Amino acid sequence: MSPEQLARVRRRRHRRAHAQAGRAEELTMRILVVFESMFGATEQIARAVGKGLAAEVINVDDAPADLTGVDLLVAGGPTHAHGMSRATTRKSAADQGDQPTRSKTGVREWLGSLGPVPQGLPVAAFDTRIDKSRLLTGAASLGIAKLLRRRGCRMAAPAESFFVGTDPADVGLAPRELERAEAWGTALGAAARRPVS
Repeated sequence: MSPEQLARVRRRRHRRAHAQAGRAEELTMRILVVFESMFGATEQIARAVGKGLAAEVINVDDAPADLTGVDLLVAGGPTHAHGMSRATTRKSAADQGDQPTRSKTGVREWLGSLGPVPQGLPVAAFDTRIDKSRLLTGAASLGIAKLLRRRGCRMAAPAESFFVGTDPADVGLAPRELERAEAWGTALGAAARRPVS
């Protein structure tokens, strides 16, 4: 075998080994999507994001207090009173609705109850809100991102908002938001799995 042929064989083996290592990493990566949802819209978005990420999706009520072993965390909740929900805004929302709420606690409280968080943990934040200017509605995702950064996490993507109907009685999602959420999850997963150079 000539030196050129030998070099080609080595390069092919090297590429093949890197490809296999990448697939193995993809299979073992633990991705967690934690959501808070009052009436189901945010849960639907979380499940679509989780589908795009091939991730475990958990209601904040059941979310772990220890993030050891998590490779990517995505957290989301509804926008209440221009930001993240509080006990008072959740009670007010529950009083307005005619169905039981899905989450009893909020992302704010869960983040506050976490033990030590692995420094530099890649994270992303999302929210649901009405489709109006963020200046008018606020965005819970910005507060979630801020709390995560304070804990030493690294934002893997900018905070994202998904839209619900503008009528307070209509808690359904705006058209095509589930598809957009799944695509966001897919893009987030691809970015998280991309090797750092």
